[in-house]
Formats: sequence, structure tokens, C-alpha cells
Amino acid sequence: MLTVKILGSGCANCKKLEAVAREAASRANVPAEFIKVTDMKDIMAYDLLSTPGLVVNEKLVSSGRIPTIAEVQKWLAV
Repeated sequence: MLTVKILGSGCANCKKLEAVAREAASRANVPAEFIKVTDMKDIMAYDLLSTPGLVVNEKLVSSGRIPTIAEVQKWLAV
């Protein structure tokens, strides 16, 4: 099972990113555990320039934007 982390304070963009990531996993039929990371110290450990951030299996794949469902599906397929 993949581990998908949403990095951010819980803002509207963070919620939208989580929705996109969940939809991508669902469409790709990929089992994934979703974790929200809101503690700034934990977020900065990922060398993130801006939130929201998306981490798949401890690899930062996106930051500062909302990727498309198709982009997230590619990252989940690795």
C-alpha cells in the first residue's frame, strides 16, 4: 500500500489537493493510506518551498500547486 501525505496547514488548497489525490488513487484502483501533515516542523523536513505539498512514499512529488488527477495517477503508479 502506498503512503500519500498532504503537507499543509489545512487551507482550502490543501483540502483540494487531498481530494484530487484521493480521486486519482480511486480511479487508478491503487490502495493508499492518506496522512495529513500540518505541523510546520514536519512539513519543512521535506524541503518544501510552498504548500500544499504532496508526498508519495516519502518522495516529494509536488509543491505549491494543485496537480491534475492524471499527474497524481502517474506518481501513484511508480
